[in-house]
Amino acid sequence: MFKLNESDREYRFGDSGPKYLMRGPRANFGIVVLKPGQDFNNHYHNLMEENFFILEGEIEFTIDGKKVLCRKGDFIHVEPKEAHYLNNISDSIAKAAFCLAPYQEKDKVEAPLD
Repeated sequence: MFKLNESDREYRFGDSGPKYLMRGPRANFGIVVLKPGQDFNNHYHNLMEENFFILEGEIEFTIDGKKVLCRKGDFIHVEPKEAHYLNNISDSIAKAAFCLAPYQEKDKVEAPLD
């Protein structure tokens, strides 16, 4: 068992991007913040599935070329090998919790956005 507060970790880009609260041994869990107009690169995972729960704002996901708008309270599941791109197309901050499992240390593959 362990406990931490979100403020104990830092976002990848200072005040935005992903923030991992746990990495392994069986799953990754974190928070991602996207500022208005900010995006997160298109990528996929070979073995890990990824789940997002929108906490604030709106995020437009592009999953294997299909656009899906998610708002506060929405949950979206991404299967392994499904390329996914996140984009905040709104004028306010977007925040989501994410979980990847089963944990694999190096499973992210960058993918061109079609």
